[in-house]
Amino acid sequence: MSSFPAEGPRVLADDEPLLWDLLPAAQQPDWRDHAAYRPTRRALLQAAPPVLFPETAELHRSLAEVAAGGAWLLQVGDCAESLAEQTPGHLAARLAVLDALGDRLADRTGGRVVRVGRIGGQFAKPRSAPTELHGGVELPVFRGHLVNSEEPTPEARRHDPRRMLLAHRAGARVCEQLRRIRRERAGTDAGRPAAGPWASHEALVVDYEGPLVRPAPGGGEYLASTHLPWVGERTRQPDAAHVELLAAVRNPVACKVGPTASPADVLALCRRLDPERTPGRLTLILRFGRAEVDRVMPDLVDAVRRAGHPVVWTTDPMHGNTVRAAGGLKTRHLRAIAEEAAAFRRVLERRGRHAGGLHLETAATDVTECLGGNVRTEASLTDRYQTLCDPRLNPEQANELIDLLYPA
Repeated sequence: MSSFPAEGPRVLADDEPLLWDLLPAAQQPDWRDHAAYRPTRRALLQAAPPVLFPETAELHRSLAEVAAGGAWLLQVGDCAESLAEQTPGHLAARLAVLDALGDRLADRTGGRVVRVGRIGGQFAKPRSAPTELHGGVELPVFRGHLVNSEEPTPEARRHDPRRMLLAHRAGARVCEQLRRIRRERAGTDAGRPAAGPWASHEALVVDYEGPLVRPAPGGGEYLASTHLPWVGERTRQPDAAHVELLAAVRNPVACKVGPTASPADVLALCRRLDPERTPGRLTLILRFGRAEVDRVMPDLVDAVRRAGHPVVWTTDPMHGNTVRAAGGLKTRHLRAIAEEAAAFRRVLERRGRHAGGLHLETAATDVTECLGGNVRTEASLTDRYQTLCDPRLNPEQANELIDLLYPA
């Protein structure tokens, strides 16, 4: 079912729903009664696409190479991007880290690395509770700059649909810069699809993502908000809006899978997101926690292999290893992250599969949010704990992780 006519302008009445509006969707903002909701929706429907379809097709070809075992996928960036950090300087710093880590991974594996940033749209976050306490006052939880502000006041925490336009403008600027960089690098990989840099984010807020679906040349539709959208662990229900949205578009897509997923759950997602069994179409991002990998992962890998889905296997070894330090700050231990990533690789290689992907929340600066490496004690966490949501590796820790996984 198409969300809009394949030809002609995207003109819908204010109250005319898109397909995604008609399905259940978890983790959504509460803003449809806001006076700016309908004008913002109309503006997004008519907005220029940040991403062009040929770019998504080129990334798809690169991911097919990863699925076949001929390359690696590195996905790196902020947990939650800040709209205040969308300047050329901030972008250059983030891309420098992505490239440095990509070069290190290429040197250690001897292979080509497809470089994808958590960038240009990672402005919304799922949360485990709708509210939180600040100084004894209960406030709506911070859900990312696309939805509200991190400032702990009732007004700042109000869900504001106008923020979607700020996110769109920021994402468009980032994607234009990535486009320019790829043009400059054209020819360095003669005859092969570009290794990047590409943009990715969790396609979480349906009110934002749905209006940015656009017609694709040759038929069908693509999601113009990013090159590689993913569905999160909390929103991967096969009959709900997020999976329906990604099932309907021609981008390469990804899905995060946690330790509660059964083989039947994962196969249902594969059938929805990769019905034609197309190499590079679907990336599965496994986020189990180091203690769960050997218990859960083998049966999932075997089931997907038997069903014939040529997925890209990627590990997110950070989300399942989040703990609280003695002072209450969320943190992650580098050793636990490395152990999960190593176990992921071991399970796949024993089954003759390519452990082709690494998905990391990594800052562009020397933050002190995760323990290990150059952050030696819990007391050091408060030195530069700057994340808007979850703890990130700093660049030195991320380099050390790659060295641990792929020793020289």
